[in-house]
Amino acid sequence: MLPPSNHVKYVIIGAGVHGLSTAYHLALELEAKGKGSGRDILVIDKSGIAAGASGIACGVVRNNYFQPAMRELMAECVAIWESDAAAYHYHPVGYIQLSPEAMHADVASIAEQQRDIGYDSIFIEGAAACEKYMKGIFHDWQAKGITSVLHEKKGGYANNRASMIGLAEKAKGAGVRIIEGVKVVGFQTGSNSGVVTGVETTQGKITCDAIVVGAGPWVSEVWKMLELPNRIDVCGLDGKLHRDVPMWTFWCLEEGTLGVDPSLGLTNDGTMPPVIHVDTDAPLYSDVDGKLIHDKMWGIYYKPDFNFHGIQGGSMPYRIDKPAESVAVDPYGTQSKEFVTGERFREMWCSALAFCQKRYVGKIGQWKEEPSGGIGAFTPDSFPVFDRFRESVYVIADSNHGYKMLGVGKLVAQELLGTQSRLLEPFRMSRFATGKLHPTSNSPFPWS
Repeated sequence: MLPPSNHVKYVIIGAGVHGLSTAYHLALELEAKGKGSGRDILVIDKSGIAAGASGIACGVVRNNYFQPAMRELMAECVAIWESDAAAYHYHPVGYIQLSPEAMHADVASIAEQQRDIGYDSIFIEGAAACEKYMKGIFHDWQAKGITSVLHEKKGGYANNRASMIGLAEKAKGAGVRIIEGVKVVGFQTGSNSGVVTGVETTQGKITCDAIVVGAGPWVSEVWKMLELPNRIDVCGLDGKLHRDVPMWTFWCLEEGTLGVDPSLGLTNDGTMPPVIHVDTDAPLYSDVDGKLIHDKMWGIYYKPDFNFHGIQGGSMPYRIDKPAESVAVDPYGTQSKEFVTGERFREMWCSALAFCQKRYVGKIGQWKEEPSGGIGAFTPDSFPVFDRFRESVYVIADSNHGYKMLGVGKLVAQELLGTQSRLLEPFRMSRFATGKLHPTSNSPFPWS
């Protein structure tokens, strides 16, 4: 039920990673500054805790970004994951990015800048050196077309739903109220002004001083309710103005699980390996019938995961070829009949595993036939927007970087109380008009 007075200082929309993290850290900040407590914060979600993208995420936590602003922000986020690994069900096993020559310069730049910010990693160059390094981890390593390896000693992965429940418990412990089954249907504005003063929900109106939107792939719906532009002009990195660009584009995310004993994925010394991410331009052939699957750059990521009961991971997403307003976000995730993985992904991903390690050859028959996948709402440059709109509304639009970005909530909480964040500054909405976009890499993944 909504609070009896139907008024609260802070309303947070969404009980996923951003909403819960912001609520928890805002409660701590209010208490520390003597400006209130967690009782001043209400989190509402139309379904429940981790019912959206945060609850189906692969769980990978990494710093591996070509964009300097993303690298610095992710270093902050990794520190939050490390701060309470037990509560967050976080496994700090590290992360390895393997790349072809076409990405060599990009990854070398990442390695150099990780050194500059004190983020612990090892960079290996040259095909022979890369193969030797990987065989030191996996005796059966056999991937081709790899000329660089960036091994991040930090990072790893977390168990998706368990981590969000742990975060929710931390927020509740700080006094935050979380109400499930409350859907936002609109916003209330002040008389003779465009300032948002409240939230209209399926259970009535809630007036408030400030609102935080952490709605994940539903951000485009909330964006429309806020009467913000569906199309914008974007100044490119080349200085050219691109008019009438869609604010939101949806991509389908493909993940799944090979249902073998997760112990099959352990390292030579019997320990849990780093998360493995392979990008290569070597041809990929089917492990079923030998036919060519990819002759251009492709990529996958994977890890043994006892939470998923197998070898779990995913591959490059694909763009949904329809306007954002025509995309049905609900039913979401595994409940969707339109945006779930199928036979094409199963063959590609299992063949890619066999391409990387001999132990996975012929294992496609143990694929777990269960719904998997989801969709994400991407901004024009595929990177997040963290900014204020309508004066009192703070929008966290993560462009599908969300789950790993646990630390964003802490920075947003500080901004709500007046301390502007240097780390969030590169992600303001104004960058699209000024041409201060984030650089793009040669990766087959739009978020790298």
